[in-house]
Amino acid sequence: MNIALLGYGKMGKAIEQIALERGHQIVAKINSQTPLSSIDWSLVDVCIEFTQPQLALSHITYCAEKQIPIVVGTTAWLQDLDLAKASIEQHQSALLHASNFSVGVNLFFALNKKLAELLSNYPEYKVSLSETHHVQKLDAPSGTAVSLLNDILSTQKQYESWSLEPNSAAQIPVVAHRIPDVPGTHEVIYDSEIDTIRIEHIAHNRKGFALGAVIAAEFLKGRKGCYQMSDVLNIQA
Repeated sequence: MNIALLGYGKMGKAIEQIALERGHQIVAKINSQTPLSSIDWSLVDVCIEFTQPQLALSHITYCAEKQIPIVVGTTAWLQDLDLAKASIEQHQSALLHASNFSVGVNLFFALNKKLAELLSNYPEYKVSLSETHHVQKLDAPSGTAVSLLNDILSTQKQYESWSLEPNSAAQIPVVAHRIPDVPGTHEVIYDSEIDTIRIEHIAHNRKGFALGAVIAAEFLKGRKGCYQMSDVLNIQA
Protein backbone atom coordinates (compact mmCIF):
# COMPACT_ATOMS: atom_id res chain seq x y z
CA MET A 1 0.00 0.00 0.00
CA ASN A 2 1.30 3.47 -0.92
CA ILE A 3 0.84 5.98 1.91
CA ALA A 4 1.10 9.77 1.94
CA LEU A 5 1.95 11.26 5.34
CA LEU A 6 0.28 14.63 5.77
CA GLY A 7 2.25 15.98 8.72
CA TYR A 8 5.76 14.72 9.32
CA GLY A 9 6.44 15.47 12.97
CA LYS A 10 6.98 12.96 15.76
CA MET A 11 3.79 11.06 14.94
CA GLY A 12 4.49 11.08 11.22
CA LYS A 13 7.92 9.59 11.78
CA ALA A 14 6.52 6.93 14.14
CA ILE A 15 3.85 6.02 11.55
CA GLU A 16 6.50 5.81 8.84
CA GLN A 17 8.50 3.27 10.85
CA ILE A 18 5.46 1.07 11.54
CA ALA A 19 4.22 1.31 7.94
CA LEU A 20 7.59 0.21 6.54
CA GLU A 21 7.74 -2.67 9.03
CA ARG A 22 4.33 -3.82 7.77
CA GLY A 23 5.47 -3.80 4.13
CA HIS A 24 3.98 -0.50 2.98
CA GLN A 25 5.59 2.33 1.01
CA ILE A 26 5.73 5.99 2.02
CA VAL A 27 5.38 7.86 -1.28
CA ALA A 28 4.96 11.39 0.14
CA LYS A 29 5.97 13.24 3.32
CA ILE A 30 4.12 16.52 3.50
CA ASN A 31 4.82 19.35 5.92
CA SER A 32 4.41 23.14 5.91
CA GLN A 33 7.23 23.46 3.37
CA THR A 34 5.70 20.92 0.96
CA PRO A 35 2.67 22.15 -1.04
CA LEU A 36 -0.08 19.58 -1.55
CA SER A 37 0.03 20.37 -5.27
CA SER A 38 3.65 19.16 -5.47
CA ILE A 39 2.62 15.55 -4.74
CA ASP A 40 1.81 13.00 -7.44
CA TRP A 41 -1.46 11.85 -5.89
CA SER A 42 -1.95 9.17 -8.55
CA LEU A 43 0.63 7.14 -6.62
CA VAL A 44 -1.23 7.38 -3.28
CA ASP A 45 -3.59 4.69 -1.97
CA VAL A 46 -4.28 6.27 1.46
CA CYS A 47 -3.35 9.51 3.20
CA ILE A 48 -2.66 9.64 6.97
CA GLU A 49 -3.09 13.13 8.44
CA PHE A 50 -1.68 14.40 11.76
CA THR A 51 -1.43 18.19 11.53
CA GLN A 52 -3.31 21.06 13.19
CA PRO A 53 -7.04 21.54 13.91
CA GLN A 54 -7.47 24.53 11.60
CA LEU A 55 -6.06 22.52 8.66
CA ALA A 56 -8.00 19.27 9.04
CA LEU A 57 -11.12 20.20 7.07
CA SER A 58 -9.17 21.58 4.10
CA HIS A 59 -7.03 18.43 4.03
CA ILE A 60 -10.09 16.18 4.16
CA THR A 61 -11.79 18.16 1.39
CA TYR A 62 -8.65 18.11 -0.77
CA CYS A 63 -8.30 14.34 -0.47
CA ALA A 64 -12.05 13.82 -1.01
CA GLU A 65 -11.90 15.73 -4.30
CA LYS A 66 -9.07 13.44 -5.43
CA GLN A 67 -10.88 10.37 -4.03
CA ILE A 68 -7.93 9.55 -1.79
CA PRO A 69 -9.09 7.82 1.44
CA ILE A 70 -7.84 9.82 4.43
CA VAL A 71 -7.14 8.75 8.01
CA VAL A 72 -7.27 11.77 10.32
CA GLY A 73 -5.58 11.77 13.72
CA THR A 74 -5.72 15.52 14.27
CA THR A 75 -8.07 16.45 17.12
CA ALA A 76 -10.15 19.51 18.10
CA TRP A 77 -11.68 20.00 14.62
CA LEU A 78 -14.96 18.10 14.99
CA GLN A 79 -17.05 21.27 14.78
CA ASP A 80 -16.40 20.82 11.03
CA LEU A 81 -17.30 17.11 10.95
CA ASP A 82 -20.62 17.61 9.14
CA LEU A 83 -18.86 19.58 6.39
CA ALA A 84 -16.20 16.88 6.14
CA LYS A 85 -18.82 14.14 5.86
CA ALA A 86 -20.69 16.09 3.19
CA SER A 87 -17.50 16.40 1.11
CA ILE A 88 -16.75 12.69 1.51
CA GLU A 89 -20.28 11.78 0.42
CA GLN A 90 -20.26 14.24 -2.51
CA HIS A 91 -17.03 12.83 -3.94
CA GLN A 92 -17.67 9.19 -2.99
CA SER A 93 -14.43 9.04 -1.02
CA ALA A 94 -13.53 7.74 2.46
CA LEU A 95 -12.66 9.19 5.87
CA LEU A 96 -11.65 7.53 9.11
CA HIS A 97 -11.22 9.87 12.06
CA ALA A 98 -10.39 9.13 15.67
CA SER A 99 -9.42 11.03 18.80
CA ASN A 100 -6.97 8.20 19.49
CA PHE A 101 -5.84 5.29 17.30
CA SER A 102 -4.36 3.12 20.04
CA VAL A 103 -6.03 -0.30 20.27
CA GLY A 104 -5.69 -0.14 24.05
CA VAL A 105 -7.32 3.29 24.24
CA ASN A 106 -10.25 2.16 22.11
CA LEU A 107 -10.77 -0.79 24.46
CA PHE A 108 -10.55 1.77 27.29
CA PHE A 109 -13.30 3.80 25.57
CA ALA A 110 -15.57 0.75 25.65
CA LEU A 111 -14.70 0.05 29.30
CA ASN A 112 -15.34 3.69 30.23
CA LYS A 113 -18.75 3.70 28.57
CA LYS A 114 -19.76 0.45 30.24
CA LEU A 115 -18.66 1.69 33.67
CA ALA A 116 -20.63 4.92 33.17
CA GLU A 117 -23.72 2.86 32.32
CA LEU A 118 -23.27 0.65 35.39
CA LEU A 119 -22.96 3.66 37.69
CA SER A 120 -25.72 5.74 36.10
CA ASN A 121 -28.16 4.72 38.86
CA TYR A 122 -25.73 5.54 41.67
CA PRO A 123 -25.51 9.36 41.84
CA GLU A 124 -23.56 9.17 45.09
CA TYR A 125 -20.50 8.42 42.93
CA LYS A 126 -19.14 11.74 41.65
CA VAL A 127 -17.14 11.46 38.45
CA SER A 128 -14.02 13.40 37.48
CA LEU A 129 -11.33 13.02 34.82
CA SER A 130 -7.61 13.68 34.78
CA GLU A 131 -5.32 13.62 31.73
CA THR A 132 -1.59 14.20 31.29
CA HIS A 133 0.27 14.88 28.03
CA HIS A 134 3.51 16.33 26.73
CA VAL A 135 3.94 20.10 26.65
CA GLN A 136 3.59 20.22 22.83
CA LYS A 137 0.00 19.00 23.05
CA LEU A 138 -2.07 21.84 21.58
CA ASP A 139 -5.56 21.05 22.90
CA ALA A 140 -6.60 20.78 26.55
CA PRO A 141 -8.31 18.60 27.46
CA SER A 142 -7.13 16.12 24.86
CA GLY A 143 -9.36 14.73 22.14
CA THR A 144 -9.20 11.38 23.92
CA ALA A 145 -10.41 12.99 27.14
CA VAL A 146 -13.28 14.70 25.30
CA SER A 147 -14.34 11.34 23.81
CA LEU A 148 -14.30 9.78 27.29
CA LEU A 149 -16.30 12.69 28.70
CA ASN A 150 -18.90 12.58 25.93
CA ASP A 151 -19.48 8.87 26.54
CA ILE A 152 -19.91 9.56 30.27
CA LEU A 153 -22.36 12.40 29.57
CA SER A 154 -24.44 10.12 27.35
CA THR A 155 -25.34 7.93 30.34
CA GLN A 156 -24.69 10.02 33.49
CA LYS A 157 -27.79 12.22 33.33
CA GLN A 158 -26.96 14.17 36.51
CA TYR A 159 -24.26 15.95 34.49
CA GLU A 160 -24.90 18.52 31.77
CA SER A 161 -21.35 19.22 30.65
CA TRP A 162 -17.67 19.09 31.62
CA SER A 163 -15.33 21.91 32.53
CA LEU A 164 -11.70 22.64 33.37
CA GLU A 165 -13.12 25.17 35.86
CA PRO A 166 -16.44 23.70 37.05
CA ASN A 167 -18.84 26.08 38.76
CA SER A 168 -21.72 23.71 39.41
CA ALA A 169 -22.40 20.12 40.47
CA ALA A 170 -23.77 19.48 36.97
CA GLN A 171 -20.31 19.86 35.40
CA ILE A 172 -17.74 17.04 35.37
CA PRO A 173 -14.44 18.44 36.68
CA VAL A 174 -11.47 17.91 34.36
CA VAL A 175 -7.78 18.40 35.08
CA ALA A 176 -5.31 18.66 32.16
CA HIS A 177 -1.61 18.36 33.03
CA ARG A 178 1.17 19.24 30.56
CA ILE A 179 4.67 17.97 31.41
CA PRO A 180 7.64 16.98 29.21
CA ASP A 181 7.91 13.61 27.46
CA VAL A 182 4.57 12.04 28.40
CA PRO A 183 2.78 10.27 25.50
CA GLY A 184 -0.57 10.28 27.30
CA THR A 185 -2.32 9.21 30.50
CA HIS A 186 -6.09 9.27 31.13
CA GLU A 187 -7.84 8.48 34.41
CA VAL A 188 -11.56 8.40 35.13
CA ILE A 189 -12.50 8.53 38.82
CA TYR A 190 -15.80 7.77 40.53
CA ASP A 191 -15.62 8.93 44.15
CA SER A 192 -18.14 8.39 46.94
CA GLU A 193 -18.08 8.81 50.70
CA ILE A 194 -17.61 5.05 51.04
CA ASP A 195 -15.15 4.16 48.26
CA THR A 196 -13.49 5.13 44.98
CA ILE A 197 -13.51 3.40 41.59
CA ARG A 198 -10.77 4.31 39.09
CA ILE A 199 -9.91 3.22 35.56
CA GLU A 200 -6.71 4.39 33.88
CA HIS A 201 -4.90 4.09 30.57
CA ILE A 202 -1.17 4.89 30.40
CA ALA A 203 0.61 5.07 27.05
CA HIS A 204 4.31 4.16 27.33
CA ASN A 205 5.25 5.53 23.89
CA ARG A 206 3.78 6.62 20.53
CA LYS A 207 4.05 3.17 18.97
CA GLY A 208 0.47 2.20 19.86
CA PHE A 209 -0.93 5.35 18.25
CA ALA A 210 1.19 4.84 15.11
CA LEU A 211 0.28 1.15 14.78
CA GLY A 212 -3.42 1.94 15.12
CA ALA A 213 -3.20 4.62 12.43
CA VAL A 214 -1.56 2.20 9.99
CA ILE A 215 -4.15 -0.49 10.80
CA ALA A 216 -6.84 2.13 10.15
CA ALA A 217 -5.27 2.94 6.76
CA GLU A 218 -5.21 -0.77 5.87
CA PHE A 219 -8.91 -0.97 6.78
CA LEU A 220 -9.85 2.15 4.81
CA LYS A 221 -8.18 1.29 1.50
CA GLY A 222 -10.84 0.40 -1.06
CA ARG A 223 -13.75 1.57 1.10
CA LYS A 224 -16.11 4.51 0.80
CA GLY A 225 -17.87 6.41 3.56
CA CYS A 226 -17.01 7.61 7.08
CA TYR A 227 -15.63 5.36 9.79
CA GLN A 228 -14.16 5.35 13.30
CA MET A 229 -11.78 3.01 15.13
CA SER A 230 -14.70 1.09 16.62
CA ASP A 231 -15.47 -0.03 13.04
CA VAL A 232 -11.87 -1.13 12.50
CA LEU A 233 -11.68 -3.08 15.76
CA ASN A 234 -15.33 -4.23 15.77
CA ILE A 235 -15.75 -2.95 19.33
CA GLN A 236 -19.30 -2.86 20.63
CA ALA A 237 -19.52 -0.59 23.68
